[in-house]
Amino acid sequence: MGRHHLVDDAAMITLRNLLTGYQGQGIGVPLVGCFASGSMTAIVGANGSGKSTLLKTLAGLLPPVQGSLSFGQGGRPRVGYLPQQAEMDRQFPLTVFDVVAMGCWPTCGLLRRLHRAQQAAVWQALTRVGLEALSHRAISTLSGGQFQRMLFARLLVQEAPLILLDEPFSGIDKPTCGLLMTVIEQLHRQGRTIIVVLHDNQLVVEHFPQTLWLTPERPVWGPSAQVLAPWPESAAPLSACRLQSV
Repeated sequence: MGRHHLVDDAAMITLRNLLTGYQGQGIGVPLVGCFASGSMTAIVGANGSGKSTLLKTLAGLLPPVQGSLSFGQGGRPRVGYLPQQAEMDRQFPLTVFDVVAMGCWPTCGLLRRLHRAQQAAVWQALTRVGLEALSHRAISTLSGGQFQRMLFARLLVQEAPLILLDEPFSGIDKPTCGLLMTVIEQLHRQGRTIIVVLHDNQLVVEHFPQTLWLTPERPVWGPSAQVLAPWPESAAPLSACRLQSV
């Protein structure tokens, strides 16, 4: 990514030699570049390349090991962050409606009664993901696909400008993947900035305009069709003359 991106006024998030990791131990190499406001970007790479760690750093859950990240005018926006399902406690005694209604907390406050417009927004989101009939079911009884649809309904209610999703299609059936992809595209059309960790390169090329490919030595950031273009087995995965490295 070229240096001019560092002063891009349209940037939602700007990375300045950002190295992510845990307990002071960095993963990969520092990143330089930006996520434009209203953009839709996939993060891909091998297991252990730091995809989830980068997402947690963008969400403010982990501090940078070195370098910095900054946000556009107005500072850090409200974030809709969805971790991998394995990181979530599904035994907590809540109903589907309860979880989706949590998306209203940033505006109505913790544990306060929802007003009429907020209740309507929750029901609209449940209908959008096909869960209105399961609104009073305990979350512990949901299938993996139903659980993920519930979390996407909460994202719809949240109205966060920045959406961060970590492997949102992992372990769920193809029809549910298609439904959730349409929800992501709906959020994007509303002007949200969306960053998603994915493993399915074909899905990335079909639906995500931008891709950040994390590799151990030379991460590459650019149009998905170029970043993930097929290459001969004898050639390097990416050509430096075809795309600029981060």
